[in-house]
Amino acid sequence: MPLTRKGAATRQRIVEGAAGQIREQGVFSLRLEDVMARTATSKSQLFHYFPGGKDELLLAVARHEAARVMDDQQPELGSLTSWTAWYQWRDKVVARYREQGTDCPLHAALSQLGTASDAARTVAGELLAQWQQQLAAGIRHMRDSGETAPHLDADREAAALLAGIQGGVLILLTTGSTAHLEAALDLGLAHLGAPGHHRDR
Repeated sequence: MPLTRKGAATRQRIVEGAAGQIREQGVFSLRLEDVMARTATSKSQLFHYFPGGKDELLLAVARHEAARVMDDQQPELGSLTSWTAWYQWRDKVVARYREQGTDCPLHAALSQLGTASDAARTVAGELLAQWQQQLAAGIRHMRDSGETAPHLDADREAAALLAGIQGGVLILLTTGSTAHLEAALDLGLAHLGAPGHHRDR
């Protein structure tokens, strides 16, 4: 049965509260009691929306954070129709992950669920597929407008660029440095044929 508007708002408040708790204290310290206190919800309310308990809430947090990953790259990611737009997108990705640092609720939630779980794989797969599709659409536009080599395989180029981003983010989560992420993005854009572009640091 679909949630009422009030019910949907309550569920969203719980998810956002849990995500905030993870950012501040880490996923291993997440307790449902703390989420209830933070979001002013009762135990019966929490289990009404998340009958599976902590794992179901973590899955909802993962979906919420995956959506944020995509939303935070808009509108640039959805309109990669010029090299200026590509560099604006590049800078937005770096800024997002620099601000986030080593605290990533999405990574934390997925790790706690276990990458082998069907649910975790589904959330991660949906995010990566959407991200790759939008990058590929941008590459196709640049290719069709003559801005890149005509033989480029847009899907393969997008996959490689996304792999570089994810590798850079993984290193960032370990070291706190965006250097590898920036290198992956800059070399990926150069491989696409992007001209040199001055950016203020």
